[in-house]
Amino acid sequence: MISNDEGVSDDTLFFFLTLQMQPKSSYMSADDFKMQVAEGIPDYLPDPKPYDHNINHAPKRKDILNAAEKKLALKNALGYFPVSLHKTLSREFAEELRERGRIYMYRFRPDYEIKARHLDDFPHRSVHAAAIMLMISNNLDNAVAQHPHELITYGGNGAVFQNWAQYRLTMKYLSEMTDEQTLVVYSGHPLGLFPSHSDAPRLVVTNGMVIPNYSSQDHWEKFNALGVSQYGQMTAGSYMYIGPQGIVHGTTITILNACRKIKNDNDKNELKLFVSSGLGGMSGAQPKAAGIAGVISVIAEVNPKAVQTRYSQGWVDEVISDKGRLAEKILEAKRSHRPRSFAFPGNIVDLWEYLAQNNIKVDIGSDQTSLHNPWAGGYYPAGVSFEESNRLISSDPEKFRDLVRESLRRQVKAINHHSERGTYFFDYGNAFLLEASRAGADILDPSGEFRYPSYVQDIMGPMCFDYGFGPFRWVCCSNSPADLETTDRIAVEILEKLIKTSPPEIIQQMSDNIRWIMEAGRNKLVVGSQARILYADAEGRAEIAGAFNTAIRDGRISAPVVIGRDHHDVSGTDSPYRETSNIRDGSKFTADMAVHNVIGDSFRGATWVSLHNGGGVGWGEVINGGFGMVLDGRQDTERKLRMMLHWDVNNGIARRSWAGNPGAMFTLGREMERTPGLKVTVPFAADDSVIDEALSDQTGNS
Repeated sequence: MISNDEGVSDDTLFFFLTLQMQPKSSYMSADDFKMQVAEGIPDYLPDPKPYDHNINHAPKRKDILNAAEKKLALKNALGYFPVSLHKTLSREFAEELRERGRIYMYRFRPDYEIKARHLDDFPHRSVHAAAIMLMISNNLDNAVAQHPHELITYGGNGAVFQNWAQYRLTMKYLSEMTDEQTLVVYSGHPLGLFPSHSDAPRLVVTNGMVIPNYSSQDHWEKFNALGVSQYGQMTAGSYMYIGPQGIVHGTTITILNACRKIKNDNDKNELKLFVSSGLGGMSGAQPKAAGIAGVISVIAEVNPKAVQTRYSQGWVDEVISDKGRLAEKILEAKRSHRPRSFAFPGNIVDLWEYLAQNNIKVDIGSDQTSLHNPWAGGYYPAGVSFEESNRLISSDPEKFRDLVRESLRRQVKAINHHSERGTYFFDYGNAFLLEASRAGADILDPSGEFRYPSYVQDIMGPMCFDYGFGPFRWVCCSNSPADLETTDRIAVEILEKLIKTSPPEIIQQMSDNIRWIMEAGRNKLVVGSQARILYADAEGRAEIAGAFNTAIRDGRISAPVVIGRDHHDVSGTDSPYRETSNIRDGSKFTADMAVHNVIGDSFRGATWVSLHNGGGVGWGEVINGGFGMVLDGRQDTERKLRMMLHWDVNNGIARRSWAGNPGAMFTLGREMERTPGLKVTVPFAADDSVIDEALSDQTGNS
C-alpha cells in the first residue's frame, strides 16, 4: 500500500489510485460477493477500516448537537445493531461524531468493490430489485462518487445513505424482495419490505421531507447529525446518478445556446471564451462540455485532487497555475482557432480579477461551485488556502461564513466589470446568485431582481423545458459497452425518424441531440455504469424506450435497461431559482408539480419513485421528484412506459402552459391533438391595459 509515509504526494497517490481502482478485495468470488451482499448487517464486528487519506472525503461537519442530542444520535445509530455490540460501537460512533460531525459507521463499509456490474451478479429474486442494486452500486463507485466513504455522490452533501448500516440493510432487503413487495426508504433508512403487488413500485424513496418551518441550513445539519434526515441532492438519493455525463450534456446544450444568444455576424469565426469554476463532482463536466460545444474554456478549482482527476480522465487538456502563462495560452488558442480546455488550480475570484485587470475578453461566464452548500465545502473563499478553509469549516464556522461572503462580494464585483465589457454571465442553478445576494454583493438590479439570469430563465426553460425536452437517461443492466452501442444506434434511428415530421419550433433541439448521441461514444463519456443521456420530449422518450424494450425482447440488447431522468427536467422539480424560474404567474414557489409528478408516475408503471427536499440550489429551496423504470422486454412494460412517460413530461408542460409560457402552450396544443383523452385547462390571456384600467378605477373610487 502506497502512503504518504513513503514520500508520495497526495496528488500522485490520487492519480495512481484513479488509474488502478482495483483493490485486492475486488477479486473475491462471485458467490462470496453475493453472500456478503445478502448478509446485510452482520451480528459480529467486522475489522475496523483504516481512514483512507487517498480518497476524497467530506469535510468535517460543524458541531451542532447539544449533549442531549448527541446522546440521541448515538441511540439512533445503535438501533441497527445487536445489544451485544453496543458497548464497542457506542464509543466508536461517539468518536466519529466528534471527529467527523456525523456517524458514518466506517467499520461496516463492505470489503468488496462497489461498482456497476451485470444485474445477474447481484443476489436477487426480482430482476427489478437487481437493477436497483446496480444503480445504488454505481452511485457509490469510487470512480463516480465525490466522497464515497461518506456515501456522498456529488454536490458536497448529496447522499445515497447516511451510514453504512443503511446501505447494508437496503441491499439485503433488495436481495430478498419479490415482485409482490415494495421497499420503503426514509432519508436513507430502509423502513422495510411491505406486501404490495406487481404493478406497484418496487421502491419508494423520500429524502429530507421535513416540516417546512424546519428547513433551514442549520436544521439540515442537526437532523443529519441526528441520523433522521439527509440531503439526497437530485439523483444521488434516488440512485439515478450516472456520473458526470449528465451534466456534460446539459452544460454542452447550455453553452451551445449561450453562444447562439450572443452570436455576432462580425465575429462568427472567432472562438468564444468560457470561464467558470468547479472541477469536482458534477462541475467537472464543464471543460468536457465546452470542448464538445467548440469553445475555449478556463475552469478554476481549489481542490488539487479534483484537478488531477479531470486531467487524468482527459476531460481537461492542460493544467496551468501561472495566470500570465494561462492568458498566453488563451490567446494562442484563439489565434489557432482551436477549442482548448484549461484548468486553473486556484481560486475563481483571483482568476476573474486577473482577467479583468489584463483586459482578457470573456464571452461567456458562469459558476458551478456547490453554493447550495456554502458553509460546508461547497464554496472556498479567496485569500485562504484549501487546507485552512477545511479547518475553519468546523473549528470557526462563523469566520468561515464571513470569508465566504467577502469572497462572493469580490467575485460579483469582478463579474460585473466583465459584464460591462460584454460578457454574457448566467447562473447555473447552483444558488450562486442567491448566496451572493445574501452576502450583500452588488447582484441586484434597480427593480430588486438579479442582474443575471438563471440559465433556465434564459436558455433551458424557454428553449427546452417548455417544449418538453429534458434529460432522458438510460443504463444498460448488462454493464456491456456493446449493449450501450446498440442503444445509441436505436436512439439515433428514432430521433432521425421523428425529426422528419417535427415542427420548426423543435428542429434545433432535435438536431442538437442527434449530434450529441452520434458523438457520445467517441467522446468517451462513460464513468461507471454503461449509461447515456440525451434531451428528448415526451414522444421521443416513449419511442426510444419502446424500441429498447422491443430490442430486449428480441435479443438485440442482452439484458434489461433502466430508464430515468435527471430531476432537473420539465416536470420533476419545483425550484424558484432554477427549474421553475421561467414560470412567472407567481406559482414558482409552490411544489404541487413535483409531488404530483411522483404520485402519477407511481401508479402508471415506475419501478421506483423518489421525492426530495433539496437539490441543485439547496435544502429548503426546492422539491424534487424522480423515477426509475426497468425495461425488461415484456409486452406489458410497453404499456407502462408509454403511460408513465406521457404523464412524467406533460404534467410539467400543462403547468407551464397555465403560467402562460408560449412554448408550453404550443407544445400542449400539439399534445392534445396527438393524444385522445388528454384535456388540459388552457388560460385565456388577459390584456394588461384592461387590468391596469380596472386597478385604476379601484384606486380612483377609494
